[in-house]
Amino acid sequence: MKAIWSSTLCSLTGSLTTSVSFISPRSLSILRPAPSFLFFDHRSLPKTYSNNHHHQSRRTTTTTTSMAASFSPEEARVPPAIQMPTPPITKFKIGLCQLAVTADKERNIAHARKAVEEAAQKGAQLVLLPEIWNSPYSNDSFPVYAEDIDAGSDASPSTAMLSEVARLLKITIVGGSIPERCLDKLYNTCCVFGTDGKLKAKHRKIHLFDIDIPGKISFMESKTLTAGETPTIVDTEVGRIGIGICYDIRFQELAILYAARGAHLICYPGAFNMTTGPLHWELLQRARAADNQLYVATCSPARDAGAGYVAWGHSTLVGPFGEILATTEHEEATIISEIDYSQIELRRSNLPLAKQRRGDLYQLVDVQRLNSR
Repeated sequence: MKAIWSSTLCSLTGSLTTSVSFISPRSLSILRPAPSFLFFDHRSLPKTYSNNHHHQSRRTTTTTTSMAASFSPEEARVPPAIQMPTPPITKFKIGLCQLAVTADKERNIAHARKAVEEAAQKGAQLVLLPEIWNSPYSNDSFPVYAEDIDAGSDASPSTAMLSEVARLLKITIVGGSIPERCLDKLYNTCCVFGTDGKLKAKHRKIHLFDIDIPGKISFMESKTLTAGETPTIVDTEVGRIGIGICYDIRFQELAILYAARGAHLICYPGAFNMTTGPLHWELLQRARAADNQLYVATCSPARDAGAGYVAWGHSTLVGPFGEILATTEHEEATIISEIDYSQIELRRSNLPLAKQRRGDLYQLVDVQRLNSR
């Protein structure tokens, strides 16, 4: 990691202003400050200074006016944001399957299949499952329940089931997440299947859930899991979808990146807990949706008060104005709700944020896209 230093000497006050920006080449995305400028009003200065520096202050005022006239909103995203594509379908139903998870893996797989089938029967063309739905959520369980997704078939019965159901029912499935084994590493992985049953994308949780709130909760996913290296956005039969898993939702840079890549919807299978859930779960979903003016869908496991890790529940669909369109409590349930992508354009015309960003002051850099050019 390298440090970039910049200093501005203020000759008027004799003070030195120093700023430090740390930029890691391995970062997923970075907020890069544009050059800073010092502006001042000569009317607030002593008269002698005002007289001596009258012409200099006029030049400064002219520069200020010129910059204010050109905020360069398109430069707030590097590379420039991709225009949101026209989706294959404008309106459709989504199913959020909040499942009870047990220690019986075969039961979990059969139960998830039944929930997906019931959601499809109710008209869902997109179905979202919870985080870690085939296994108890614990570091002890991850290695035991992990599957080799790339090998498929018998090596990954959970994803084999999702593939088959997606093909038979002609629906798109964002398959929550399961523990994945790849060589000597374990990941928390979400698979997306198209209506033909083929694997369209695989997202490995980028931000691992390592927290310690004394007296409340302590959990370290990094004890067993490896962080993913790539953001995941995929074109499906129901639009362009960005994928995050649980803790990924806390990092607004990822959601901004997905919006800049033209996402209509971000899906976050997640299992917030009884400490952070009441405070942050709904807040973060609505923030990600409102800030980026797109849909956000989340799906949690149902709450099991006797489990080692107790999930908060409350799976939810949020619209592009930050409004809650559908939600549930903590019990097992399936939510069926409608997504209408025309609302994205409506809200973006109501609040034209993309045209109002200050590319002259800040930028979000999509490192992956930038390096691929």
